[in-house]
Amino acid sequence: MSAHLMSLNTATVREQMSLRQCIDACARFGIAGISPWRDGVAAMGVDKAARAIRDAGLAVSGLCRGGMFTAGVGAAGRQAALDDNRRAIDEAAALGASCLVMVCGGLAPDSKDLSVARARVQDGLMAILPHARAAGVPLALEPLHPMTCADRSVLSTLGQALDLCDALGEGAGVALDVYHVWWDPDLSAQIRRAGTRILAFHVCDWLMPTTDTVFDRGMPGDGVIEIRAIHDQVTAAGYRGLTEVEILSHAWWTRDADHVIATCIDRVAAYC
Repeated sequence: MSAHLMSLNTATVREQMSLRQCIDACARFGIAGISPWRDGVAAMGVDKAARAIRDAGLAVSGLCRGGMFTAGVGAAGRQAALDDNRRAIDEAAALGASCLVMVCGGLAPDSKDLSVARARVQDGLMAILPHARAAGVPLALEPLHPMTCADRSVLSTLGQALDLCDALGEGAGVALDVYHVWWDPDLSAQIRRAGTRILAFHVCDWLMPTTDTVFDRGMPGDGVIEIRAIHDQVTAAGYRGLTEVEILSHAWWTRDADHVIATCIDRVAAYC
């Protein structure tokens, strides 16, 4: 796989580059797509960012991120989350993003009840889905590793995410990040079940040992994930989108950005 089938998630070089610089670097390296984070878009301005991305000829493989339906307390907190998600949908539409990546939220701050948190997530998604459908922005539910269940996502497996997609219907799919799902013994069957509902595919690697479960991701090939096998299963299921490199890493954030991007391109070619 070459750079023309790759997307760069801007978190990979977030400490070295602004969104404007990321856009320029993607164009310079011949990378096909970009996946910005909302803070970078806000800093640049949505309209300006959308114009720069279009002028660079880049696809937007996803906007990171919506969700966090459980972060607020009470009715006011839930309403604030819904309002923010509708803004995220509008931003994704303005950017021409293929999807809005949804990190749905962990336990509510006023409860230890997982069933309550999962119900709030489903209710939140149901509430914003009409807005997403009207805007033409698919919602890509991203299951996260169980280590994040308390604070980031009560969706821990691809199967859980697909069950929720079944309940939501049209306009809902999944974002599959190998870092979060590689360990799942049911992964292959759930990838087949997902089929064309796979809206985004993210790669990096799980280092051994891992020194930080959030910010010590490895470059493809530096860890224990069978990335090519998962990539092949995702492709066989019908996914035809870009392969997005998303590496949150204190170590890689200290390195020259051009070196990081060039390494991403080489590793995607070798392991995807």
